[in-house]
Amino acid sequence: MTTTLLPAEVLGRMVASDPGRPRLTWYDDGPGPTAGERIELSARVLVNWVSKAANLLQDDAAAGPGTTVGLDLPAHWRSLYWALATWSVGATVVVGDASLGADVLGADVLVTDSPAAAAGHGGDAVLVSLPALARSHPEAAEAPGAVDEARELATHGDLFSPMSDAEPGDVALAAAGVDTAYGDLVVVEQAWGPSPRVALAGGLEQVLHLALAAWAVDGSVVLVRGDRTDLADRFASEAVTVDARESA
Repeated sequence: MTTTLLPAEVLGRMVASDPGRPRLTWYDDGPGPTAGERIELSARVLVNWVSKAANLLQDDAAAGPGTTVGLDLPAHWRSLYWALATWSVGATVVVGDASLGADVLGADVLVTDSPAAAAGHGGDAVLVSLPALARSHPEAAEAPGAVDEARELATHGDLFSPMSDAEPGDVALAAAGVDTAYGDLVVVEQAWGPSPRVALAGGLEQVLHLALAAWAVDGSVVLVRGDRTDLADRFASEAVTVDARESA
């Protein structure tokens, strides 16, 4: 018999299994202000980020079941905790290219790294700084109505308790016209074996699905950005067992 596993339960299981083991490792090999970054989050630290973001969504934006949260972000370690936070409050994550039919910018809450998108959003907006050590967004003044995540997220609580829970049939992920229910979101990849170390890269929708699949079997994720192909040594040092990059 198949048991439905929800994202919040995936997080809880990881903490119960081994709170200190790395669960999300991020490498940025692309151009820009975050080039060269390596970030590593244990289950405990990941849940801390998720709890703070979920408290922000629930307390400041009244997000819950029925709320849509647009993630106007690249596949990035910050995108993962915002998606998990959205699922923790029982809301719907919206991802994808707006030009291809994804209503990201029209979501009830917009989480974006673009000051222009945040300023133009008619509802609640969160302006995200991608660099790991950012203490405020350098262009926050251009979106005065948005929450400056780097400045304000730390003020929210480390523990989260949802006011309402999503039902298995509620929409968890909306991507360019394709909706995935909470009950269908976490799909276990049995071929990966127990506790896999999974390399990921590519579009945000695919990364979200595969990260959940890895974590559901007590695994971990190495998420990379950029066009480098000479990653064999890195993956060996990170003990990667599955290369599930979209372009691999």
